[in-house]
Parts: sequence; C-alpha cells; structure tokens
Amino acid sequence: MRPISLITAGLVSAFLFFLVIEREALLGIAGASEGDAATEITPEVEAASKPVHKVKVVALKSTAQNIENAVLLRGQTEAARQLEVRSETNGLVISEPIRKGAFVEEGTLLCEIDPGTRAADKTDADAILLRAQAGVPEAEARVAEAEARLNEAEINDRAARRLSEGGFASETRVASARAALESAHAAVESANASLSAAYSSIKSAEARVASAEKELERLNIKAPFSGLLETDTAELGSLLQPGSACATIVQLDPIKLVGFVPETEVDKIQLSANAMARLASGREVGGQVSFLSRSADPTTRTFRVEVTVPNKDLSIRDGQTVEIVVASEGSLAHLLPQSALTLNDHGDLGVRLVGDDDIVVFNEVQLLRDGVDGVWLAGLPDEASVITSGQEFVTDGVHVEVTFKEAAQ
Repeated sequence: MRPISLITAGLVSAFLFFLVIEREALLGIAGASEGDAATEITPEVEAASKPVHKVKVVALKSTAQNIENAVLLRGQTEAARQLEVRSETNGLVISEPIRKGAFVEEGTLLCEIDPGTRAADKTDADAILLRAQAGVPEAEARVAEAEARLNEAEINDRAARRLSEGGFASETRVASARAALESAHAAVESANASLSAAYSSIKSAEARVASAEKELERLNIKAPFSGLLETDTAELGSLLQPGSACATIVQLDPIKLVGFVPETEVDKIQLSANAMARLASGREVGGQVSFLSRSADPTTRTFRVEVTVPNKDLSIRDGQTVEIVVASEGSLAHLLPQSALTLNDHGDLGVRLVGDDDIVVFNEVQLLRDGVDGVWLAGLPDEASVITSGQEFVTDGVHVEVTFKEAAQ
C-alpha cells in the first residue's frame, strides 16, 4: 500500500474520532473561539470594513457660456399701407384705366372726372369776388365823408354853445347844432357798417372761390403714396358717386412682418431689437422691431409684434407665411446633450450633477433653446460636472464612480 493512502486514511479516521467520540469537546473549543471573535469585532469596525458600493456613471465637465436669447414667432407679411382710393364727388370718368399690378408714384393721376359746369361755377365765384372787392373803396369813401361831416357838426355845436352862453345865439340855434351833431354820428356808424359789409362780402366771395377750386381738385383723383395697384382704376365712362372706389393701392416698401408673442415672453422683446425672419420659400430677411402692442388680444392673450423689413425690389408679397426670431438680452447657459435631461420625483426638469465626494445632486434647469448640437440650459453653476450616462440609475446622495468625457465625444 502506498504511503499517501495510509496517511489519508489516518487523517480521515482521526477526524471521524473527534466528530463522533469527542464531539462535545470539539463544540466547546469552537464556541470559545466564536465568543472571543464576537468580543473583539465591534459594529463600527464591521461597518468600516464593509466595502461601499459605487455606481459607475459618465459625466461631462461643462462651463457656462454667454449666448444670445431669442423669441420665436410665427406670423405673416403685411403691407406697410393699403388703401382703397375713393371719389369725393360725382361725375363720369374721362381717363383711361391703369391696370392692376402697375407701380404708381405718389401724385400719379388715377381717375379723372368730367368737370361739367364746375369751371363755370369757378368763373362766377371769381366775378362775385371782384365785385365785392370793388365795393370796398366806395364804402371807405363814405366813411371818410361821414367823419368829415361829423367833425364839422362838432365845430358848429361848440360855437353855438359858446354864443349862447354870451347871449349872442338863441336856444333854437343851439338845438339845431346838437341835432346836426347827432345826425353826423349816425352817418359815421352807417358808413362803418357798410364798410364791414363790404369786407364780409369779400370773405364770402373768397369762400365760394375756394369751394369751386376744391371741387375742381376733386375731379383729379391721385395716388396718396407710391405703391402697386391691386385693382384696375375705374373704367372710362363709368359713373362715380361720392364714396365710389377708384382703385386699391398697397405700399410694400418697407414691408411689415407681423407675429404674436405670448404674455410669458413679451418682456423679452424690446423696440428696435434686431430680428431675422424666414419665409415659407426659405428666403431669410432681417429687420428691426417697430411696434410692440401694449394691449393683449382678449381671446388669445397674445401681443402683436411688427418687424419692419426693407423691400426695395417688392419681391416680398403681402400675406406670406413667415417665421420670426427676435433677439433678446443674452444670458449664461450650458450646452449639454439632450439625453442629460431627467425628471425628479416631483416632475421637475433638471440634470444630475456630481458633487463633493462624488455624491449625486439633482439641479433644476430652464430650457432656453433646442439645437442640433444639444440644448442650452440655464440655472446651473458656472462650472458643473453633469452626468450624461447613468443618471437614470442614481438618486440624490448616491456615491458614484465617475468617468469624465470631453465635450466633443
């Protein structure tokens, strides 16, 4: 028999002997050893010796950047001015029509109306004015004559009273001189009244002349501003009445871009702020905010915003759909991947940060802008370590094992 087999057999026999025959002694030795170990290992020592489990996460070291904020609006283009030119008088149109689509300058004749007897009315008004003006010298001469007679009557009255005081004139002569004086006063007042009437006649005649001239001016309906005709002008031979339409004209240079901003963002827009816009065709144009309503629409609770854009070639039409971006005051923000966003137990939007001692902290954020490279977020510290992978598996207070990556990765 081999020696190894003999040794193995001996060890097994000894083990069985102690297990069966000396079982109580063996248990006593084991219990004493366990009691000694229990007295030597305290709970603090046991907790310190227990290894801490750390969750592995990937984080990005981000630094805040100064970005320009913007307010996005959707709306449409609108002509700077649009007017339906109407007639102020009645008569037949004697001018050839101008076809729609034509560009007209300010003062261009759109419709000419037959003058009829209006020229004769103007001539009659001029004649009346001349007669009124001719009556003024005669009235002035009468005033001068009456004043001279008044002066003579005053002298005769003084002389009669002095002679009467000396006993050289009778009371009859004094009374006659007084009557002549009163009559002279009345004649002066009458002459002045005639002169005032002559001046009034002149003013009345001048008003008739001005009315006749205005009526002649109304015969020529002209463009009040430069623009494009949206309709044909009134056809030759058509009868116009006061209020009848001659033509519709629109001014497209400059043109307005009109949008509506919600009340939550209206304070971000300022007058004269720069704005960019994109038409439905893809064309981009730039301008400035020229109007911001102070009164909200009662139905939508939005405020009207107008952006004025140059349109020299008149290529932008009235009523086109447009997307407007209005620049607002800049702010500090972090550019992070959209996957870094998460929600806490209360449903607040935020990100999870790696804090001191590699402990997870939730930070609520505000979403400023969404782009191809990621999302711009506000509400974070100027420098932050943001968990971008594994944030859904950790909560506040959890220790993590962090692997940092570069922003471009």
